[in-house]
Amino acid sequence: MLGFDDTRPLNLVIPAKQARAMAKHLELRTCGELLRYYPRRYLHFGSGADLEGLREGDTVNVVGTVTSAAKLDNRKTPERPIFKVSIDDGRRTFGATFFGSKYAMRVLTPGRRAMFTGKLSFYKGSPQLQHPDFVLLDGPTEATGSLRQLGHFGDLEEILSGREWLPLYPATKGVSTWTIMGAVHAVLKSLPPIEEPLGFTPIGYLPLNSAVRQIHEPGPDGPSAALKRLKYDEALSVALAMGVRRADQAHHTAPELPRKQGRNQDTLLEHLPFPLTYGQSEVLREISEDIATPQPMSRLLQGEVGSGKTIVALLAMLQAVDNGAQCALLAPTEVLALQHARSLTDTLLRAGVPARVVALTGSMGNAAKQDALLKTVSGEADIVVGTHALIQEGVEFFRLGMVVVDEQHRFGVEQRDQLRAKAGETTPHLLVMTATPIPRTIAITVFGDLAVSTLRELPGGRKPIQSSVVPEFKPKWVARAWEKIREEVAAGHQAYVVCPRIDGEGGVLEVAAALDGGELRGLEVGVLHGRLKGEEKDAVMSAFAAGQIDVLVSTTVIEVGVDVPNATVMMIREAEHFGISQLHQLRGRVGRGGNQSLCLFHTLAEPGSAAFERVGQVAQTTDGFALAELDLLNRREGDVLGTEQSGIVRTLRLVNLVDDFDIVKRAYDDAAGIVADNLAFARAATADFVPEDFEYLDKS
Repeated sequence: MLGFDDTRPLNLVIPAKQARAMAKHLELRTCGELLRYYPRRYLHFGSGADLEGLREGDTVNVVGTVTSAAKLDNRKTPERPIFKVSIDDGRRTFGATFFGSKYAMRVLTPGRRAMFTGKLSFYKGSPQLQHPDFVLLDGPTEATGSLRQLGHFGDLEEILSGREWLPLYPATKGVSTWTIMGAVHAVLKSLPPIEEPLGFTPIGYLPLNSAVRQIHEPGPDGPSAALKRLKYDEALSVALAMGVRRADQAHHTAPELPRKQGRNQDTLLEHLPFPLTYGQSEVLREISEDIATPQPMSRLLQGEVGSGKTIVALLAMLQAVDNGAQCALLAPTEVLALQHARSLTDTLLRAGVPARVVALTGSMGNAAKQDALLKTVSGEADIVVGTHALIQEGVEFFRLGMVVVDEQHRFGVEQRDQLRAKAGETTPHLLVMTATPIPRTIAITVFGDLAVSTLRELPGGRKPIQSSVVPEFKPKWVARAWEKIREEVAAGHQAYVVCPRIDGEGGVLEVAAALDGGELRGLEVGVLHGRLKGEEKDAVMSAFAAGQIDVLVSTTVIEVGVDVPNATVMMIREAEHFGISQLHQLRGRVGRGGNQSLCLFHTLAEPGSAAFERVGQVAQTTDGFALAELDLLNRREGDVLGTEQSGIVRTLRLVNLVDDFDIVKRAYDDAAGIVADNLAFARAATADFVPEDFEYLDKS
C-alpha cells in the first residue's frame, strides 16, 4: 500500500501459536501483510444473510435477533433437552436447534442479538442451523465452538462491542476467519496513527489512517468509504510506477524518422486497393509524428478484428525505411510470422515498393537462417519478420529504428525491451498491436506506459460477419451447418473448421478424417496444428491461401493474423472450450474479403448452462470492445491479460478492472501531476514495491 507498511513480525503482536499458523497456512508473517489481507465480504446486522448459491451442508454465518425460544423434551436422551430458537436477520427467519446446551438455554432469550455460524439445512423450505456456534453481540458473553478463537486476542466484549459489520476473511482449514479477525483487531489496537503518504488527504477520500482501520472494522456506515480510498491508493501506486517509467524513457534517444515525400510510404499509399479509413489515417498520422522525434515512441494500437492494423504498421515501417532504418516485426507464432512475411512482400510487390522483407523463425534450416541473419546484419533486409528467434543472441541489426510487436498479450515487456536493446546506443520506436480489445481500465493500468490508439471501423468492402449457435442437441442444425460449408465451397469459397484439441474425440485428426469420408466427402480437406514442423505449417497455409484446400481443419494456430480473403465460413467445434475474446479472434479469420461471411459456434453445452449462455453472447455481438468487458466479467483479469501481463493484477487486490474506472482515472491524473512536479518523490514512493509484482515495470 502506497507509503505505508507495518513491518512488525506478527509473533511479536499476537500469540505465537496463531502467528505460526498464519505463516504456515496463509504466508502472512508481518503486521502489514495481515492488514493487506482484506475481508472477502461482511456480515451486516439487519441486512440478512445471502443464501444465493449455498447448498445444504454449507457453512453459513447469520447475525440477527432471537425472536422466540422454546425448550422441548428429548425422548431418546432425556438428559439432553432440545432447545429451539428463531432468529430474525432482517431478511428472513432462521431456525436454530441445540441439544443439551445449558449455556444456549440461559443466554439465548428473545431480544438478544448474536452471531451464529453453522451448517445450513432446510425444513419445509425454511433455513435451519443445527447446533451452531454463536457469540452474543450485546452484553457480557463467551463464545462457543470455533468462535472461541476470538478469545485468544483479548476480551470478547471489547473485540465485538457495538459492531454492526463483521468481516469474513478468506480462511483455510488451519486458520479460521475468526482467528484472522481477532489477529487484525490486535494489530490495529497496537498500530500508531498512519501518516498520509502524499502529505495530505486527497479531496473526496477518507484519511489513510481511517481507511486501513475501517476496511477491517467498519463503523455504522460500512466499509465502502474505506474501500474507495484503498482502491485509490492501489491505483495511484501503479500510476506512479508507470509515470516514473515514462519519465525514464523520455531520457532515451531514438532515431529521428521524419516523413519523406514521394518515397516508399507515399508509393504504397497511392497503390492501396482501398483508401485508408478515417481511423487508419488518424492513427498513421499519430505514429508518423511520434517517430519523427528523437524521443522513443511507445504506442499501443488496438483495433477490432479486421480493422486494418497491419497495413497501418507497414506504412509506418516504410517511413522508417525511407530514413535508412530497419524494422523488426515480432509475431507470436511461426504460422503468423511466415504469413506476415509473405503478405507484406506481396503487398509491396503489387505497389512497386522495393523494400526487402526477410523472415526469421526458430525452425528454419541452417542455410536459410544464416542467409536471413546475414541480410539482417548487413542492412540488406529492410523489414525482418520473426518469432522469439529475433530476440536470441546472434541476431544483430544494421540500424534498427522501429520495433512492431503483433498480438502484444503474447509477449512480456521484458521481451519487447530485449528486442529494442538490439539497436545499440539508440532506442528504437515501439508499436505494439492487439486485436483483443482492451477494457479502458486495463488500458490505463497495465499499459499506462504506452500511448493508446484505437481502430474501430472496418475498411471499405468488409461486411459484418453473421454468427449462429449450432447446438449438438439439435442434429438437424448440425447437418445444416455442414451443408452450408459445402454450399460455400461450391460457390468458390473456402472454410475453416476449428477444434479445441489435436488428438482424441473431437480433435483435429479425428474430425478431419471423419469429414473427409463423411459430410465433406469429395472436398479437399487440409489439417493444421501445432505439432507440425514449421515448413509443414507453411506449406499447408500456402496451399490454403492459394485455394488448393477447400476446408482447413485446425487448432487455434490460426487464431491471430491469418488472412485468407476467400474464406467465408468457419465452424468452431465445442465453442464452450474457448474464451470469449478467443472466439471473437477466431471469428475474425473470415469476412476478410468483400463477401458475406458466417461463423458457426458449435457447442456440446447444455441449454441454460453458463457455458451455453457465454457462447450465445459472443454470437449476438461482433463488438470486440463489448466482448472484452464481458470477458473481464467472466474470467480473472490475469487470464484476460495473458501470463506475461498479469503481475500488475496481483498488485491490484481491491481495484475492480471493470467497475472502478473513475477511481483509476483520478489516480492516473493525480500521478501525472505528481511525476511532473516532483519526480524524485514519485521515484521514492515506488522504490519499495514488491519486485516480482513490478518486475516488468523496471525494464527500461
